[in-house]
Amino acid sequence: MPLNPRLAALHRLLIVSLLGFASGLPLALTGQALQAWLTVEGLSLATIGFLSLVGVPYTFKFLWAPLLDRFELPGFGFLGRRRGWLVLTQLALAGVLMLLAATSPRDELRAFALLAVGLAFLSATQDVVIDAYRTELLPAPERGLGASLNVMGYRLAMILSGGIALIWTDPAQGGGWTWPQVYRLMAALLVGAAVLSALLLPRLPARTTPPPPAGNDLRGFAAVVLAVVLGAFLSDRYGGAVAQALVGSWLAAGSLPAALQQRWVDLMALLLGVGFTLPLAAWAAKQSRFETLLGGLRSYFGTAGAGSFLLFIVLYKLGDAFAGSLLTPFLLKSMAYSPAEVGVVNKVIGLWLTIGGALLGGALMLRLGLWRSLLLFGVLQLASNLGFWWLATLGPEGKGVLPGAVLPAFDWGFVKLAAPTPVDGGLLAVVAFENLSGGMGTAAFVAFLMSLCNQRYTATQFALLSAFASVGRVWVGPLAGVLAESIGWPTFFIVSTVLALPALVMLWWLRARVQALDVDPSTLGRTED
Repeated sequence: MPLNPRLAALHRLLIVSLLGFASGLPLALTGQALQAWLTVEGLSLATIGFLSLVGVPYTFKFLWAPLLDRFELPGFGFLGRRRGWLVLTQLALAGVLMLLAATSPRDELRAFALLAVGLAFLSATQDVVIDAYRTELLPAPERGLGASLNVMGYRLAMILSGGIALIWTDPAQGGGWTWPQVYRLMAALLVGAAVLSALLLPRLPARTTPPPPAGNDLRGFAAVVLAVVLGAFLSDRYGGAVAQALVGSWLAAGSLPAALQQRWVDLMALLLGVGFTLPLAAWAAKQSRFETLLGGLRSYFGTAGAGSFLLFIVLYKLGDAFAGSLLTPFLLKSMAYSPAEVGVVNKVIGLWLTIGGALLGGALMLRLGLWRSLLLFGVLQLASNLGFWWLATLGPEGKGVLPGAVLPAFDWGFVKLAAPTPVDGGLLAVVAFENLSGGMGTAAFVAFLMSLCNQRYTATQFALLSAFASVGRVWVGPLAGVLAESIGWPTFFIVSTVLALPALVMLWWLRARVQALDVDPSTLGRTED
């Protein structure tokens, strides 16, 4: 018996919240939680910055997203196309987390990094399925609120895996857990998520248009993979020498230490490799007639302003991503905050404020509309970076400038503080503002991405758009690590603030086009027969 419309809407929004939680859980385990683990193991800041590249699959997920649009999994047909892929990826994520927990980052760094890349690949694949399912599940009027609830679930997961986990691993204040224990617990939670995905998610209607021939997509995907492998091999073999020839002599003439010069050469080699590999993969897709990928790209780029929107998507979160890319090492090492204090303020209180910001952003979007929301929240995101600049100029000796508080000891069973923990007022104020503004900006941004998708190619197009959105979060890591060591933290945060300006200028220029997405409901989830 079908649910009445209100109950059906509540069910959809609850599902979106649960899917946001499942999406956020492994993301923190390849990002901030992983950084905390590596920091505790004593790896250098520059090394941690380069290991942020384990998130590279998030920026390339549009290459395999067409397969998730095209194929149903054999043996999972009873779940449907979207739910089948979702259950499989969640179970695979649990398995990789168990392997990662059994690997030492200090003694087996290469194997650890490869497993972390595998975790990011599966996490990105889960995101592809979740984004497509959410976009197809929600009617256009529910997408603003749905985006807010998705961010809420996502941030709740990060409170657990990125915040409470830090308290668990604090030997003095928390439970004294090891990071492998944390990762094994997260594996168990993902098994539970797979069970809920199989049992609770509504099945989507079957597609109404026949898919392209399977052979073309399989050959196309194989060709793209071969192109990426070839590009990676050539970049690894010759990229370092080319980068050394381009910038080596210029760096040698400066005053940077030799180790830091090599990091800049490595960064140049990385950029050259990406610049070579992506066009090669695009050429391979075209030559092999990878129809689902090419059809999704043609559909997107056939709309007015498609290229401008892609550039804006890269820029909108760039300053925010740059400031946050190495935030955990900044707070733990440079500011000398304890793990428990960072866990409580930045990862728990801060992420609750992000949830509040996301919900507030969703409510404000009903009154402001999409364009004004993106503009206002973008200005607030820019201003929040200056708070970290202020902390960096104060340094560790500046703690206590603003009145703080003492969090009393507690033991809730799943998390505890062994002794009262002082909370610095400056850290609390900066984190509060940054997370509120970031939550609002993320809610508006997700709604914007959904408004651009054609439901015939939902997985492919949302993967493409969100891959461009993750460029800042993933690719600024190596540059951020090298730059922070080269120019110092205060200047680093000024640079992150300046990087937020181009998106706001571009948003003003795109005003009419963004307002058209907001005003015309037919552009939301438009279909193509």
